[in-house]
Amino acid sequence: MAENPVTANPAADDLYHDGNREIQATFDSERLADRLTQIIVHDEITDEDRQFIESRDMFFISTVDSQGRPTVSYKGGEVGFVRYVDKKTIAYPGYDGNGMFLTAGNIASNNHVGLLFIDLEKPNRLRLHGEATVDINDPLLADYVDAKYIIRITIRNIFVNCPRYVHRYQKVEQSEYVPKEGCVAPTPEWKTFDIIQDVLPENMSRETS
Repeated sequence: MAENPVTANPAADDLYHDGNREIQATFDSERLADRLTQIIVHDEITDEDRQFIESRDMFFISTVDSQGRPTVSYKGGEVGFVRYVDKKTIAYPGYDGNGMFLTAGNIASNNHVGLLFIDLEKPNRLRLHGEATVDINDPLLADYVDAKYIIRITIRNIFVNCPRYVHRYQKVEQSEYVPKEGCVAPTPEWKTFDIIQDVLPENMSRETS
């Protein structure tokens, strides 16, 4: 019998837990799951991964609070706003938001994160799991207009994901609120509501964004 050319992949060792294994056993997919991790899961960013990440102008990030309750956020910016730092690290800027700091606050409490990069025009997607940090003094701040802090993520594992159920959409236009060099972004309408004027932080007034 020919020897299996696929070797074990240490990067996939912690991908599955008992809950995953129980469902896999129910649907007889343990062998398939193990083979897929051997083939696609890795613990460093490849050139292909980097090209895809740097071509995106949005992604989704999931975080968990101190009580284990998850949330997910959409992050958008200019194409390439997610920065490749090295084979184990990516970074992205935190822009002005609603002051809730759900993502950054969760990271401060529980640094495990999951990211989904997705191309809706030519269906493709990439999953990334790792540990994140938030730094309001990160040197990368100088590279971004109006960034408030930088989130760096150290890769635990990264892999492509089957895109067959990704619906095809076309980008119509970029958000006018994305910070740009030499431009003042408009103020979002909700910041002009009278009901919140007395609680807006000094740097989040109706005249600024």
